[in-house]
Amino acid sequence: MAVLQLIRNFFISTETVEPEVIVPAPPTVYEIHPLTEKHLKEVMRVNLRCFKKGENYNKHTFTFLLNDPATLSYRVATPTEPIVGFVFVMANNGTGHVTTIGVAPEHRRRRLAVKLLLHVEEALRQRGIATVSLEVRVSNIGAQSLYRSLNYTIVQRLDGYYNNGEDGFLMVKSLYRP
Repeated sequence: MAVLQLIRNFFISTETVEPEVIVPAPPTVYEIHPLTEKHLKEVMRVNLRCFKKGENYNKHTFTFLLNDPATLSYRVATPTEPIVGFVFVMANNGTGHVTTIGVAPEHRRRRLAVKLLLHVEEALRQRGIATVSLEVRVSNIGAQSLYRSLNYTIVQRLDGYYNNGEDGFLMVKSLYRP
């Protein structure tokens, strides 16, 4: 059992973040740019703020993703902040897999996740990839609703998928355009 915990700790950050008061950011301009290793510190900071249930990635995982040629990574930036949102998608064997997507709490409800997903989907299409998938917590109704609005469909329940034992849903979308 100790070996399994050691392996989990390698992939999952064990850092904790104190509760914060979220004040919506003032209106601003958002742009999507590639995410590179020079943004590692900022993406880790936003990641810890986005995922409070222990599902945040650690430095090793982000370093791997940022250096993996099969991974597409993008960030949402403002004129004053280099990262307020991010997405990582692995493109292998003709399919894309959203490994993580997050938007800083003060920038939520501005359709930034939608913009990131649409951007990634177009990048996958340009690479000839026709299907994209992702996992979402059964309890995360808001995210499920967002994904459904973009035509993702639940295809499987994943029993005990998350570290805390919560089930997940596998959602899939066809990127084919007739």
